Amino acid sequence: MLFELHRTPRRDIAREAGSLIRLALPMMIAQIAQVATGFVDMVMAGAVGTDDLAAVSLGASVFIMAYVTLMGVVSALNPILSHLLGAGRVEQIGATGRQGLWFGFLLGLAGMAAMLATRPVLAAWLPLPAHVTAMVDLYIVGAALGMPAAMTHRALHAYASSLNRPRPIMFMSLICLALNVPLNYVLIHGLFGLPALGGAGCGWATGIVFWINALLLGAYIARHPHFAPFGLFRRFDAPDFARLREFFKLGAPIGLSFFTEVSLFSLIALLVARFGTVVVASHQAVLNVSSIAYMIPQSLAVAVSVRVGQAGGAGDWRRARFVSGVGLLVGLAGALITMAVVMGWRHEIIGLYSDDARVLALGAGLLVYSAVFQLVDATQTVASGALRGYKLTAVPMLIHTLTFWGVGLGLGVTLGLTDWLAPAMGVYGFWSALVVSLIAAAALLVAYLAFESRRRLARHTVQGNA
Repeated sequence: MLFELHRTPRRDIAREAGSLIRLALPMMIAQIAQVATGFVDMVMAGAVGTDDLAAVSLGASVFIMAYVTLMGVVSALNPILSHLLGAGRVEQIGATGRQGLWFGFLLGLAGMAAMLATRPVLAAWLPLPAHVTAMVDLYIVGAALGMPAAMTHRALHAYASSLNRPRPIMFMSLICLALNVPLNYVLIHGLFGLPALGGAGCGWATGIVFWINALLLGAYIARHPHFAPFGLFRRFDAPDFARLREFFKLGAPIGLSFFTEVSLFSLIALLVARFGTVVVASHQAVLNVSSIAYMIPQSLAVAVSVRVGQAGGAGDWRRARFVSGVGLLVGLAGALITMAVVMGWRHEIIGLYSDDARVLALGAGLLVYSAVFQLVDATQTVASGALRGYKLTAVPMLIHTLTFWGVGLGLGVTLGLTDWLAPAMGVYGFWSALVVSLIAAAALLVAYLAFESRRRLARHTVQGNA
């Protein structure tokens, strides 16, 4: 059975599953709240018109590619802080957290510059009407200005979750989700003397909300007594670039892993733009649903990474392997529920995004693909999280590059745009390739996790007997 769980009493499995769920649940709610801002953007832009929905879809593709990639780099702070806590090195946690804030902020500035640099390229490449391209451009500017705050927030997220306090992350994210709705409305329609930005207003609302989220979470950590012994804000430290390089060395492969996955989806969104705004809107609506569903295994992966990291910091590799196995089991159970929900209510779900009959028909069909890949996507995501807990990031990056770009994108272009293997399938060909790529990633990552966790355990056992 999975990671020898059949040899473990069920009560121990249930206890660890409960611990993982308690740690993951607030982060899952927070992640869903953050992704739900994209859902709100899509729904509110779709209410204005299909062109606005298409503009938000394409602008969001650029933003999400930058955001998720840098989020992966910043997530290196989770195993670093978790290992310190597991080893009982409390005095180093605050100093590491302060450098983590610099790390997040500077990466956010780089992300902002990268997003702004894409604007002329997109303007020249997108085969869309000029007013839609202009909305995409304006969306990107507003969202880019929020990127430094977004990465600072992710550093605070890593700090709070690694110290077993994910609830403030949830509360602040829910507050910001509530703020996003009126901000969108004001900026889309141009209330209070502001210009009416249409769909582009959603990008500016996103940037504002990220600044609010970072400030609220930072204020909470500064004032709550649980965090006082660690002293995150006890003093000001200048950036230590030697430490920042260490963070980047661990985080860059994670970021590249995240980039390969999110770029696969975002590049597909750009490639299917040639099929027209209906296909773009349908594809992006289904992608948004998939992104919300993905927050369940993603949050569980963070929890597994923290629990594995704490066990590794304490030198308990048997427990680290056990946590990995339970995490995979919980991820599979959650994915089965998600798959059933998406399959059973796919028509109602896509109806939330648009009342255009063409979008409804195409979107409902694509949601079948989204439902099917929930199982393998959850498996590869949780396995990646466990490997991060072991501070193993290079091989997962190679696996993700091979499967997502080699299989997902390569096979997607072949099936979707050419007649090489079969008559061109259009957007359905891309989604078929997504399923195949996720199956390959899940199989390889679980195999690597099983091998490395067994090797660490065997080495520890030999050293203990020496």
